[in-house]
Amino acid sequence: MTEIYKNPVKKIIPSRLETGFQQFLYKYVGKYIPKTMTPNQVTLIGALGGLFAVVSTLLTRISCLFFLGTILGLVVHLVADDLDGYVARSRNMSSKAGAYFDLITDVLFSTFLMLALGFSPYANMEVMAFAIPVYGIVNVTAMNYIIYFNEFLFPRLGPIEAHMTYGVVAILSMILKSKPLFTLWGFPVMIADLIIFIGLIPTYYEMFRLQIQLFRRLKEKKE
Repeated sequence: MTEIYKNPVKKIIPSRLETGFQQFLYKYVGKYIPKTMTPNQVTLIGALGGLFAVVSTLLTRISCLFFLGTILGLVVHLVADDLDGYVARSRNMSSKAGAYFDLITDVLFSTFLMLALGFSPYANMEVMAFAIPVYGIVNVTAMNYIIYFNEFLFPRLGPIEAHMTYGVVAILSMILKSKPLFTLWGFPVMIADLIIFIGLIPTYYEMFRLQIQLFRRLKEKKE
């Protein structure tokens, strides 16, 4: 039997863009979700959208136009990822199993999308390798906030910023094709490499900030 939270998880969302997007979805999309649909089913739809994005990105080895599928999958994943929590809270169906399912599908989506991009002709695996661990660590940190403090703490750069970055990578890769922007010490730098690298700077900062904050709060709680 699914364990239901006695107290709803407090969501802390520093990103105004993420907050505004969620409020828009809750107001204009949430009310049309069938009453029979569970939060896990919404999460599954998002996971399938993420899988579609990953497969489409792999197929860009055939044509860059498959990035259109990547963008479509990103949209489905982002919308479902925000609506599953809404369904859970509005229908009093929040559960630890559901939260875990949501977070693990996000980790798998981000990991395999970066791998797919690294295998494509539009990015270098060496750069993508630095991006792969970040989202997983941030989500593990979020799970610990839920377990120990009953809080769902988003980073300042949340899911919508990450999805928008992936979308920009897809669009510019279609425009610029697989031509390197420049060569750095014999290393061909693609547009995807440059965008992901720039995005990693604040993302790594957020990762370390959340880790340090969690450590301090856990230490204070023990004392």
